[in-house]
Amino acid sequence: MDIYIDSRVAEFSPDSELEDMINNAVQESLKEDNLSGDFEISISFVEEDEIKELNADYRGIDSVTDVLSFPLIEDPSIEDGLLGDIVICYKRAIEQSIEYGHSSKREIIYLVVHSMFHLLGYDHMVDEDKREMRSKEKSVLKRLGV
Repeated sequence: MDIYIDSRVAEFSPDSELEDMINNAVQESLKEDNLSGDFEISISFVEEDEIKELNADYRGIDSVTDVLSFPLIEDPSIEDGLLGDIVICYKRAIEQSIEYGHSSKREIIYLVVHSMFHLLGYDHMVDEDKREMRSKEKSVLKRLGV
């Protein structure tokens, strides 16, 4: 398992505690789906203008969002490799942590877990799918203690 974490935000560099938390979140998300493949995952922290451009280019939505997921494997249960990319808007994550009344690290971990399930093929466009995805997220977050 290789997890690459980078920041393209001038005033933010993940500390070792956050990197460990992210690694644990990725591992627990895979365990939740009974996956143990040899995966690579990239997690990038970006500015608002970059995520807005990505959102417009890939989703046709010309606005800032908190996180984007780019899955690269169609079925992680049968193939290894580059699972995908997670792109987090650092400023939006901070704003949401304030809005929801919890720490910025907790918000970032939630966004990582949420995005991991997108990389694993889950979505929340239909109520039944949303319930399943939320249940998996809650299970992972509970095991992580966040």
